[in-house]
Amino acid sequence: MAVQYGINLKEEGRAYPHYWELCVGSCHAATVLRADVQEQIRRAHREIGFKYLRFHGLLDDDMSVVIQGMLPGAPSQISFFNIDRIFDFLLDTGMKPFVELGFMPEAYASTPQTTFHYKGFSSMPKKDEDWSNLITLLIAHLEERYGAAEVRSWFFEVWNEPNLRFFFDGTMKDYFHLYELTARAIKSVDRLVRVGGPATSNNMWIPEFRAFCEGNGIPLDFITTHHYPSDDPLSRAGMNTENEKGAGFAEVPDLSAMSEEERAKVLKTFEELFHRENRNPRDVLFQTARKVKEEAGDYPVYYTEWNAGHYDTSYAAAGVAATLAYNEGLVEGYSYWCVSDIFEEMGLHGLPFNNEFGLVNVYGTRKPVYRLFEQLHQAGDRRLSVENQGASRTAEVLPLSDGNVVTLFVYNHDIEARDIRQEQVVLHLRGKIQSLAAARIDSGNTNPLGCWEAQGKPDYPSKAQLAEMECASQLVWKNVPFAGEENEISLDLEPESVVIVKAVLA
Repeated sequence: MAVQYGINLKEEGRAYPHYWELCVGSCHAATVLRADVQEQIRRAHREIGFKYLRFHGLLDDDMSVVIQGMLPGAPSQISFFNIDRIFDFLLDTGMKPFVELGFMPEAYASTPQTTFHYKGFSSMPKKDEDWSNLITLLIAHLEERYGAAEVRSWFFEVWNEPNLRFFFDGTMKDYFHLYELTARAIKSVDRLVRVGGPATSNNMWIPEFRAFCEGNGIPLDFITTHHYPSDDPLSRAGMNTENEKGAGFAEVPDLSAMSEEERAKVLKTFEELFHRENRNPRDVLFQTARKVKEEAGDYPVYYTEWNAGHYDTSYAAAGVAATLAYNEGLVEGYSYWCVSDIFEEMGLHGLPFNNEFGLVNVYGTRKPVYRLFEQLHQAGDRRLSVENQGASRTAEVLPLSDGNVVTLFVYNHDIEARDIRQEQVVLHLRGKIQSLAAARIDSGNTNPLGCWEAQGKPDYPSKAQLAEMECASQLVWKNVPFAGEENEISLDLEPESVVIVKAVLA
């Protein structure tokens, strides 16, 4: 049976800010020095409208910010040259940095624990004064180079996911101390520069963090956290607690030194952790964002990481459409992770498609979710009401208007395609139409991954093959017949698909 939805195309609608365009993520700072990554960022800014860029590792050793002396006892040197190159690029592009302050330069690190392929040191500083001095010098340098008014328009976020032992070799109390050092150093230079945290995974530590800052007079301008649809809201695996470090994530165990029984146990633990069944409700990101909004009180909330999963397919596009429709009014910024498959957390694999996080692949081919964001950017910022919205559990409509064009995003999505089938949706459109067209994002349309698979999955595609993939990534618009001011448009929606209907009003 078809699902019936009614939309009055002439309705003024309610304000619907494009909150997802505030920021987008990128891998780690050193990759932003690459020409191909810069071109992909420029294009995403131009075509999708992203305003800020956030990335890990601004202070990592591959950025040469703190350079240890070659001789024993020689003082370290501080250089902001590479930071300037990145920030110059962003400002020239028309963007701004959402500055994640981390990780710890090796010269200052109190433990040898590192994070990811690029080995960012993830510990507290050996000496508080070294870290405070570095932050003070950085903020003063940035204001001297770019002006106080410009730097005050940026965001400074302290660390990344300090509740995970993998990212932070310390306790919650340690992080709160690190945040205090950082916030006070920033405000000692300019009290109007914005600083916030706790930048946690899985929506955590927010009540405790607020209480710490408010109870101790510590500067706090905004709240940040992260969530993903695969997060287990109840899990505490590998997480730091108030006074104890998390277990099991500091380093990958040496399986060769274990007995067969021990090795099997470790492998089973990792299998359960990384391949657990996702039993989250379909609207889990809405539910957690609503809870965080309540916990944050009057502070602005910025999710500095999120995505929908299954990044190379139409699933990601359908998941993003559903999430952005649900999370209206809950956040000030919602930063998709991330812009490019040039992504070095586990090393740069280099395959054209490898289910990496990016909106584009390593060659810059736009994925289905990129096309979804592109159309959202072009759509208006007034959201129209939908009669009978929710008549289907998985197939819904997000209609946006700019007064002249109404763009309807009709999506069919469930987490992990868990309980979903093809749906027939009938749109009852009221209002005088000048033209009507539709484009599909599904298994047979806007599918560069499918094109690459049909090519035989070449590891190193030729220019001709890349051109074919880019062509396959395009939206194909087809005119839809219409008559008068009352129209019924019937759409068949595959599981995990989006149909975009664009009505130009007469």
